[in-house]
Amino acid sequence: MPLMEHLRELRRRVFVSVIALVPGVVLGWIFYDELVHFLSAPICDVPVGGSVGGGSCGPLVINGLLGPFNLQVKVALAAGFVLASPVWLYELWAFVTPGLQRNERRWTIGFLATGVPLFIAGGAFCYLILPRTTKVLLGFTPDQVGSIVDFNDFLSIVIRLMLVFGLGFEVPVFVVMLNLLGVLPARKLAGWWRQITLGIFLFAAIATPTGDPLTMTVLAVPLCVLVVLSYLVARANDIRRGQRDIDYSDLDDDAASPLDERPTPLDDGPGSRPNDDDIT
Repeated sequence: MPLMEHLRELRRRVFVSVIALVPGVVLGWIFYDELVHFLSAPICDVPVGGSVGGGSCGPLVINGLLGPFNLQVKVALAAGFVLASPVWLYELWAFVTPGLQRNERRWTIGFLATGVPLFIAGGAFCYLILPRTTKVLLGFTPDQVGSIVDFNDFLSIVIRLMLVFGLGFEVPVFVVMLNLLGVLPARKLAGWWRQITLGIFLFAAIATPTGDPLTMTVLAVPLCVLVVLSYLVARANDIRRGQRDIDYSDLDDDAASPLDERPTPLDDGPGSRPNDDDIT
């Protein structure tokens, strides 16, 4: 496919994903009060000495004339993004499936069946640790000083963290996807385990605003477990394809490369003729 065709395909995928946000945004607008109560719970339950908030939720306030309207728009957009996650995850997968063989495109169901729950699980996991994060941050407020938190700023932090956690939990899905494309074999994952572990802990340190080792470890450990599971899936896929764990960098320049002498179905081979269904 030429470059312009790829760009047109990307534009169409993005357009479909944006349209899919509309129902979720409408629902978020309708159930605005319930969503605000849900999102403000991590800070409402945290006692803060000297808080001077004017509302019923501790130090939370909304500044400016347009503050309440901007807050409702932000909540509605966040709800639409989460509710439309099956659609934009599918569009993301569909954008790369032309590079897969026909039998490998059957993994689409598995991609959606794991990608959507992992994205939601990442956001839910972030929500569970938010009370501790909020308590640590607000704990620096002296007893004799009042604390006021702009709800728009607080909501931006909460949404950003939940999205970061959700996308972080998607890493194993993309690792498996790269393995299906033949870009990332399992032996490479095994050889890069030190760099991957370091990268996960660096990501956890940046994503968690508190900076304390406990919260960072709480995020990093599940990501490490998910990466190990993705390695097992990639290893099983390599075995299914008949790939062997050979480090070609250790071979001499004059050494013959090992060949897989097993027969390959005609519709899966690199030199196979296209079927009638493949011609459009």
